[in-house]
Amino acid sequence: MLMGSASAQELRLDPTKVMGPTACGDCHESSLAAWRGTHHFSTFKEMPRTEEARSIADKLGIKRIKAEGECVSCHFTSKTDAGETDTIAGITCESCHGAGKDWIEVHSDFGGKDATAKTESEAHRKTRWAQSEAAGMIRPGNLYALAENCYQCHTVPREDLVNTGGHTAGSDFELVAWSQGEVRHNLWYNDAASNEEASLNRRRVMFLVGQALDLEYALRGVAKATAKAEYAVAMAKRAKRSALRIKAISDAGVGIPEVAALLKIAGSAKVSLNNEAALTAAAEQVAAQGKAIAMKYDGSELAAVDALLPKPDAYKGMAYSP
Repeated sequence: MLMGSASAQELRLDPTKVMGPTACGDCHESSLAAWRGTHHFSTFKEMPRTEEARSIADKLGIKRIKAEGECVSCHFTSKTDAGETDTIAGITCESCHGAGKDWIEVHSDFGGKDATAKTESEAHRKTRWAQSEAAGMIRPGNLYALAENCYQCHTVPREDLVNTGGHTAGSDFELVAWSQGEVRHNLWYNDAASNEEASLNRRRVMFLVGQALDLEYALRGVAKATAKAEYAVAMAKRAKRSALRIKAISDAGVGIPEVAALLKIAGSAKVSLNNEAALTAAAEQVAAQGKAIAMKYDGSELAAVDALLPKPDAYKGMAYSP
């Protein structure tokens, strides 16, 4: 049972609405098989046993890693059953696609008892997806919202984890490289015949959205920092690195207005302590540009970025092969 500061309000997912990975696997069996080969799966058992995790927990006064503190929010999935909330798995389907209680039935209702995805009418399909998203489902087409889940944890959200606990300030997460490796699960629409990488157009958009999110969450990190210590310094460096990457995208010939706007925001933001309001406003402006890129472009207009895209040998981990 969850204890201490990891209340339901602090968890990224509402545990009363979490269904658990087994519920998703009832239909998405191959995706569940792919997930079982990832660090997102193995963290449930392996992370709490590491010396690094124990050291961080001790410094933060956390006795039970799976039940207390910020560890629970990013490293695990929690679920409430019969009024008690417990940690049930690592990072799961719902960590990325939203807690499923309000949409899991809707998203798989193709229009009646005998209807299937192949026989469903177009009108019903549109209504089904609209209702699912309104109920909290984050679909792959909502790229910004989907990817934002990654950055909310891969850029560590609290300075005490770093300055007191000794946690790293974040990973070298990059959206294309990290999504096309071991966590890739492009299996549903081909009946698990293969697990192909995302299309080139999709990867182009992903790369730009990822750079925007990287800058956004670096700015948010500095905005919330209160001490000139490791966390603030790391986040400031991350913001500078993100700005340089966006400049490289512009220099490569990607001439869309959103990239120009990101460059302007990055160049004008005063990345320093005691500047929360301005940095938060800048992060919101970056978010608006990232969302616009995700919504407006299908990637065919972004060929100029191809030379900057991570190659397959840079993908994080080995992709699942069905």
